[in-house]
Amino acid sequence: MQEYIIIFFSALASLFIARKIARRVGLVDKPNARKHHNGHIPLVGGVSIYISIWVLFILQPNWFPNFEYYIICVSLLLFVGVLDDRFDLPVTPRILLQAFVAIVMMFSGLHLSSLGDIFLGYAVGLGILGYLITIFAVMCAINAFNMVDGIDGLLGALSCVSFASLGIAFTLHGKYELAQWCICLTIACFPYILLNLGIPWGRKFKVFMGDAGSTLIGFTVIWLIILATQGTTAILHPVTALWIIAVPLMDMIRVMISRVRRGDSPFKPDREHLHHILLKYGFTHSTALGVVLAIAISFSAVGIYADMMNYNQLGVLILFIACFGAFVLFINKLAKIGSLKENNRS
Repeated sequence: MQEYIIIFFSALASLFIARKIARRVGLVDKPNARKHHNGHIPLVGGVSIYISIWVLFILQPNWFPNFEYYIICVSLLLFVGVLDDRFDLPVTPRILLQAFVAIVMMFSGLHLSSLGDIFLGYAVGLGILGYLITIFAVMCAINAFNMVDGIDGLLGALSCVSFASLGIAFTLHGKYELAQWCICLTIACFPYILLNLGIPWGRKFKVFMGDAGSTLIGFTVIWLIILATQGTTAILHPVTALWIIAVPLMDMIRVMISRVRRGDSPFKPDREHLHHILLKYGFTHSTALGVVLAIAISFSAVGIYADMMNYNQLGVLILFIACFGAFVLFINKLAKIGSLKENNRS
């Protein structure tokens, strides 16, 4: 309990300090044609969580294995993320960094070596191909959480769903130190969510996560997922990981495919994400946030329950793919209705 209190208040205090510094150095998000917020908002959510990670390590240095490799990776992601937030870096150096931190992760001994028992009850090993797939998975996770950051409270809430789900899974399998780590990460997100939503101090103290924060979170999630699903100490089936990050992953894949079909870069920003479509349909920001959060919690609950019951993994994978198909059809239908409503309003 002591760690929870310290983490919460260290995250809260670092937000108030960092937001003042951010305004002085220009680390703020300015409204434009794609970003409809009011005023210049400090991009310091990631800095707060990063500081909380260090505080947690000082309090409990043995909770997180191979912390030295992990902190090198998140420090690099935070540094380049802050530069990106301030100067809007091109895509290429960010992608190269994501590949580099994936390689550092593999040096620590973590990589995707198996897809689990998805072929008639037999494990599907990846061999040397697993290293390439690990790099791809790291990039997917980082960009999935980066792209989902579009309305107030959403990235923080989805991060809490993933961290809390992993915490529950570690607890169920007796990995209490890693479970505590996940719980503390969840708590570290709470102060950001409060200020991001304007609770209780209003818009005056509003902050955004920024690319520095979203990439840090995405990388941390995939690190914990690989830790939980691979090797001799694995506690989860690899397919379960898809359910834990289902909403960011599904939304990223759907949007990227849509962009490529239009002839655009898959990394070109637009307003076609799930949260944007819900707003176009007519939902308020709070309702849209609640809908996305409810979907994410439902997916995570299904994945963890299926893992606990040790259901056939091929069946669980097929169910995930079916849910993904239903998700895309549902969102595309909402998008068409939302576009009609928007045209009628204009």
